[in-house]
Amino acid sequence: MIHNNPQDKGKVIADLREAIEHRATWMYLLIEEARKEGLGVDFARRAITACGCLHGKTKFTPTEDLLAFAQEFANPKGAAVFEMAVDAQPEELKIDFHYCPLVSAWQKLTTDEKKIAELCDIAMEGDRGIASAFKSFTFSLGKTIAQGNRICEIRFQKRPSNREGAGKR
Repeated sequence: MIHNNPQDKGKVIADLREAIEHRATWMYLLIEEARKEGLGVDFARRAITACGCLHGKTKFTPTEDLLAFAQEFANPKGAAVFEMAVDAQPEELKIDFHYCPLVSAWQKLTTDEKKIAELCDIAMEGDRGIASAFKSFTFSLGKTIAQGNRICEIRFQKRPSNREGAGKR
């Protein structure tokens, strides 16, 4: 069972959540139409990855500093929209999302939780694409709200070859 209950964060955050839900609705409907035409979801993964790559290169400051990246990726509005708990350290950025407006949108369109989990993973291609723009970071996705967990676990880590002192003797 999916647990995805937002805290009231005011009108601005509600409006931002609504915009994200609108985007998630488009995504759902595009994928459903593609399925009706006999297509798989690979096209959506490629397109969302490309969007993430584009954003990673154009909307974020190039850096090898996870703390600097964290300030942009988990900015105050985004943190409020997704109810993020952020633990930013020089070697690892841990972000736990306690609410997801995309999941909220998909729950309004289907009760198929397996489909919602698949849509979530497809949508995460955007964050994977963003991370790929930063050669010194890796990205991993742990638990997700769409899988029935209470949080989504997003992690960025410094690549071992970029860690201070790595490879030095």
